[in-house]
Amino acid sequence: MASTGTRREADIAALSRRELLAGLAAAAGAAAVGRAHAWATEPAPALLDELAWTLLDLDPAQATTLGVDTGAHAALRGRLDDRSPAGMEKQRAVLVDGLRRVRALRHAAMDAVTRTSLAVVESAFATALEGMALPYGVATIGGWRNAPYVVIQNVGGYLDVPQLLDGDQPVHDAADADAYLARLAASPRLLDGELERARAARAVGLIPPDFLLDKTISALSSSIADAARPDGPLIGPLVRKSQAASLRGDWAARATELVGARVVPALERQLAEIRAQRALATSAAGLGTRPHGAEWYAWGLRASTTTRRTPAEIHATGVAQLAELQVRMDTILKSFGLTHGTVGARAAELQRRPELNFPANDAGRAQIVAYMKSKIDAIRPRLPQAFRRLVRGKLEIHRLPLAAEPGAPAAYGGPGSIDGKVPGKVWVNLGDPAIHNKVTIPDLMFHEGIPGHVWQGEYAQQLPLIRSMLAFNAYSEGWALYAEQLADELGLYDNDQAGRLGFLMGLSWRAVRLVVDTGIHAMGWTRARALEEFSAATGLPHSNAVSEVERYCAWPGQACGYKIGQTEILAQRSRARSALGAKFDLRDFDQAVVDGGNVPLDVLAANVSRYIEVAKRA
Repeated sequence: MASTGTRREADIAALSRRELLAGLAAAAGAAAVGRAHAWATEPAPALLDELAWTLLDLDPAQATTLGVDTGAHAALRGRLDDRSPAGMEKQRAVLVDGLRRVRALRHAAMDAVTRTSLAVVESAFATALEGMALPYGVATIGGWRNAPYVVIQNVGGYLDVPQLLDGDQPVHDAADADAYLARLAASPRLLDGELERARAARAVGLIPPDFLLDKTISALSSSIADAARPDGPLIGPLVRKSQAASLRGDWAARATELVGARVVPALERQLAEIRAQRALATSAAGLGTRPHGAEWYAWGLRASTTTRRTPAEIHATGVAQLAELQVRMDTILKSFGLTHGTVGARAAELQRRPELNFPANDAGRAQIVAYMKSKIDAIRPRLPQAFRRLVRGKLEIHRLPLAAEPGAPAAYGGPGSIDGKVPGKVWVNLGDPAIHNKVTIPDLMFHEGIPGHVWQGEYAQQLPLIRSMLAFNAYSEGWALYAEQLADELGLYDNDQAGRLGFLMGLSWRAVRLVVDTGIHAMGWTRARALEEFSAATGLPHSNAVSEVERYCAWPGQACGYKIGQTEILAQRSRARSALGAKFDLRDFDQAVVDGGNVPLDVLAANVSRYIEVAKRA
């Protein structure tokens, strides 16, 4: 949470969004103003590398996820970030300083990759500073988990720390085991930092919806109950990993003592605060009824879409795209003999057919994972038709920690470590196996895995380190939706009409997000109306609808980045096809998009323009 004091307002005013969106020309102008400063002559690659390590010092968990917490940076492996007000102020100061230095550079003599990297840093830093100027919430630096609520059903250290320890935290030797324990010991400070900000938000009148708080109370209670178990989410990973590495030592006993004496009391303090909020809560779903809600939502949309489209414009886009998609869904449903009722109702009816489902038990969960793997295996041989240069695409599928499942989406994924030693992961919510079936799984895996998030992320990791760290929701999620379409264009659904329906359902799901997210936060929709609109449009199971709608309530604006991003990528592809005619090649376009890395949509357009000019001369 950030202060709204005079000094901060002055900082943000000096770093205006208008200047940012003017692109590289405005940045060059800013550099001209500051040429007398020593920063104006510092090498851009060195600055980018310095900023990357400065950010990793603020967020050591990301260093572990990227696999760069080694050598001189090995101490990062035992640390966590500071989520207190003081920690947020330190982040803000780093961003202000970094943004001034980036804008002071001379851009004219730089190569295209460096110019793009500087534009990316400028956008990410400026957007985060705008969010930090708001009186509450989580404003990530080049991330997608922006939220008004510091602790809620899908936001908070009580979820992040167990997932880090279970997933990316390595335990190969005694030093690694000590680092694991050091992170456990650091987690109470992280949790109490969040607690301080949550209390301050409550003091200014920010209370989440009661239905989100109920789910958060359940999740936190589960975390506390499971924390001290030897096979629980905090101790269990250390036991399992140390045994796999044949390490001797009292690691489990030390972890148990830390968890019981320090971690559990910190979790209990957070739970007490959430219960205090619940006593004051109402069922109002959106930000419109909350202090500074309209201001926060406007920023959330900007951060998510990297555009200045208004809620009304985004809502209208969703309505129009949804209508077109439902015509296509209707045709497929009729081929299955489903001719009566709404498209959503018929899609739901099809998904209830036994041959398209899995048992609702552990055996069924295993079958779901196996089916997911089969879809990744099926698309790999076809990737040379869509890309000039292939990455490794290393991928594992993991179940989400149990405490995270009630508030989590069906799945999410991302690349592994930069050196390839840790593979990319798709985290799957298997709490309710009914949310997965043979209609929806193919689309899900192409989105989260290959050629979606895991695939695109490996290209980004070949860029300067900071480019692996800064992400723009409209690009990353827009690419993942575009990846779903590539799967269809590559023939993955030619003999799978149920899967093609799932693909169209997925697009409808993202289109209705534009409608529902803006409906909740800008038009005053209730949770019940949002659920009704979502279910009618998509045909997804009720448990999916609940998870989705409650996610929009917790992450305002985030869900709008998907369809806006995909729409822009397709618009750029159409522009390239028109400009190049017979010289257009899908492989070259896709390569230009992934090689350019994760960027705001205006920078994406500039990258595509460069590709067009090069292709014309070829």
